[in-house]
Amino acid sequence: MATASSDSRRSRRRKARPPVSVLRLGHRPGRDPRLTTHLALAARALGADRMYLEPPDPDLAERIASIARGWGGSFTVEGVEDWKSVIRSFPGRVVHLTMYGRPLDRALPRLAGPAPVLLVVGGAKVPPDVYRLADLNVGVGSQPHSEVAAVAVVLDRLLGLPSPRRFAGGRRRVVPRARGKSVVDRRRTS
Repeated sequence: MATASSDSRRSRRRKARPPVSVLRLGHRPGRDPRLTTHLALAARALGADRMYLEPPDPDLAERIASIARGWGGSFTVEGVEDWKSVIRSFPGRVVHLTMYGRPLDRALPRLAGPAPVLLVVGGAKVPPDVYRLADLNVGVGSQPHSEVAAVAVVLDRLLGLPSPRRFAGGRRRVVPRARGKSVVDRRRTS
């Protein structure tokens, strides 16, 4: 005889989590490397799979690849010359994150499920075509904010915090502590 608790465990299914990519528009190599690096780090840490970077910045892409090699996971940065072709060919929902869009709470139900999601963020001047080409223009609050904050909030709300298992293959990992810092480096010392 099954109990209610064992039946509920069996029937509980994992929610489908969509694969998420980020498209960063208007990166200015030499002027924006810190902000764009923070965007890539936040996207990677909170569960995105890749970042398309327009225009390309091979040095930044290599820095993020080095972090992924050291800390694990498969996040990549792919430089693109034509952001419109990325949006047009994307096989899922294209979501432009802007302070002017539909409130995030109302947009989230349309993003649930296994279909891929492309989060589009820009710098100071977002081309007007982005608003037209996106499936959804989503506001993360209706106040000025950074693209890093917008991507972080949406990834948390859409995917939840990722499990440490997501970052397989890394040489380094944090050991949680109440005080101080502890990082284990699994490199072989010979």
